[in-house]
Order: sequence, then structure tokens, then C-alpha cells
Amino acid sequence: MTEQHLSAPTRSRSARFARSRLGVAHVDERHNQEFTVVGNHLAQHPDLSLTAIGLATHIQSLPTGTLVGIKVLAAKFPEGETRIAAALRELETHGYLSRTKERLPSGRIVTRTTSYNKPQKRTARTAPAPRREPAPDPKEPEQPASATAPLSAPAPDLPAHRAARNVLAGLRTRDPRLHLAEPDVRRLAPVVATWLERGVAPDDVQRTLAAGLPPEGVRHPVGFLAHRLTALLPPPFEPGPEISRPDPLQNCDGCDRAFRAPCPGRCRECRPGVAAA
Repeated sequence: MTEQHLSAPTRSRSARFARSRLGVAHVDERHNQEFTVVGNHLAQHPDLSLTAIGLATHIQSLPTGTLVGIKVLAAKFPEGETRIAAALRELETHGYLSRTKERLPSGRIVTRTTSYNKPQKRTARTAPAPRREPAPDPKEPEQPASATAPLSAPAPDLPAHRAARNVLAGLRTRDPRLHLAEPDVRRLAPVVATWLERGVAPDDVQRTLAAGLPPEGVRHPVGFLAHRLTALLPPPFEPGPEISRPDPLQNCDGCDRAFRAPCPGRCRECRPGVAAA
């Protein structure tokens, strides 16, 4: 009669020890300087890619104020801008990074990056209430103009407005990123005409509008220029009263003395003698 075995035979201790030797082995040494503490919630994150984990570790090791833009990181690592941008989006999604746009007093738009060594919970943003007037706000130059948004009435065909349209149309020669369509030129022309009426030369208007463009480019030239035209509008210039210049010096035809008069002739002393003669 065969003997029945209710369980499989156990493996020998030497077999279990041999399998444990196949895994990773650690040689740990204590760091006393130049080290970064990274939590296992990041190093062993189940949903982050290795690129994102490595990028987060690198950013956490940098001192405050170090630039961590996509182009800066792509210049340091071989992954390229596409993979680095995707990794940054992963870190934002899982709360290890936040990037916000901020406008400087000069009008330039910069990105503020904040790194978290522990993931932050993302709060849902409530959608703003719709506006009754869909016209774009000049304080938000990065807001795209809607294709269905009604444009302002075309400016009258006055010499000042024709000059203003030439100023706007010529911006693309200074910087191709400021190329405007004809409806946008007609919409902004009245504001540029105000600049011209206040004594600003056309070249100076173009130079002011095209100076110091953001390094990341201008996504919506219409809103960007509308903001600059409003924020940098110079005050009205009222010239003072014209100072009257004295009459030029003339040589008297009678006594050859110098006197001031608008035209040649005789001085005041010689005039009575001429009248008496």
C-alpha cells in the first residue's frame, strides 16, 4: 500500500540561501556632508517613472534659487526636453512639484517652481464664473482672444490711425513673434494713435512694444501688446508757452550804430530826423 503525502517536501536551507544571494546587496556608508534625504515614498513610488524619480531627487538636492527650467535641465542631462517635460508633469500630478506663472512689474512672465520632499495634496480649482462681456482683459496679456469674441468697431480712416496701423504691422520686422492679423491691427490702432498724439515717435512706439520679450516667447501677441499699450501709456505732454526771441541786431543806416529790429533801417534816434526832413 502506497503512502499518501499531504504536502510537498520543503526545500533545503541551502536552496533558500542561494536564492537570497541573487538579489541586490547593500554596502552602506554614513554620509557626513553633501547628502540629500529622500523618502521611500519617492524612491519606490509605484506610479512614477524612473526619469521622474531621478529628476525629483536631483531637484531636491539643488540649493534654493537654482534654475530648473526644461531647457536648463535638458542641457545637463541626455534625456531631452520631451522626456524632461513629461517627468515634470508627473511630479506635478503626484504633488512633488508645483509650477505657477507670475508677471513681473516689467511685464515679463516667469515660472515659479516649488519642490516638495513630501507629496502635497492637490486641491481642485473651481471654474470662474463666466463674464458677461467676453472682451479680453488688458491686464491678462496671456489670455487668448476668442475667435468668436466681438472685436471693437474698426477705427476711422484718419491719418493718425493709418500711421498707428503701420506701427503695428511693422512690429513683425522687429520680432516675428509679434506678427498680427489685420483685425487685431485695427483693434489696437486707436490705442497706438493715442501714443502718437502724445508726441511719441513711431519708431519709439515699436521699440517700447518689442523690448524685453519673455524668453519663453509670446503665445498671444494681441493680449501681450494690449497690456503693454495700456500699462506703458505715457502721460499727455503739454508744451509750455513759446519763449519769444529778441529781434536780431541791425546796423542803423544813419549813424551805423547797432540796434535790434525785425528788419534793417534806422535806429530810434535817427528816425525823428528822417521824419522832419
